Amino acid sequence: MPVVLVVNPKGGVGKSTVATNLAGWFASRGHPTMLGDLDKQQSALGWLERRPATLPPITSWDLDAERIARPPRGVTHVVLDSPAGIHGHLLKDALKAADRVVVPLQASLFDIYATQAFLAKLQEKTDLKASGQVGVVGMRIDARTRSAEQLQRFVEGLNLPVLGFLRDTQNYVQLAAHGLTLWDVAPSRVEKDLAQWQPLLGWVETGVLAPAVE
Repeated sequence: MPVVLVVNPKGGVGKSTVATNLAGWFASRGHPTMLGDLDKQQSALGWLERRPATLPPITSWDLDAERIARPPRGVTHVVLDSPAGIHGHLLKDALKAADRVVVPLQASLFDIYATQAFLAKLQEKTDLKASGQVGVVGMRIDARTRSAEQLQRFVEGLNLPVLGFLRDTQNYVQLAAHGLTLWDVAPSRVEKDLAQWQPLLGWVETGVLAPAVE
């Protein structure tokens, strides 16, 4: 059962955007999907409450903020959203449960430096790196800009894959307001965004990173 953890100790980098859309992608493919939210603010679960009942279902996973249990039977795909500042036993348990770890990261120097120590610690304390299970996705970035190059160099220096760059667009804001994902609307409306997600989705599914689509 794939369990994808979306994590970055820095707030405001787009974790819930990635988590909800990943859950939406799993559900759109017919998988019994569960979305867990380790954040006390419950942003992801608030989104789930707004999701129309006519769409592919995503089940809420009510988690104890101090402990992560095994998902209920019948669920085949799980996405875990995580809070800013996650650490200690909660982080350890989340990493232990995860098959894939996605780290959303914006390209500003402040965000990069704030995340650098976390990524280094992640590699030291787990064996996820060795099995290719940790990847970084650039958030609110144009892949053709110097910011994207800066982020690419930083991540490559840590020997981690860049899973793609997701542009800054109101599509995510507007969809989230109604409990929707990119896979719940006409593809023509979000064509550019769907293309940018393909490397990330392929990696989540197979562990192999395909060439990015600009």
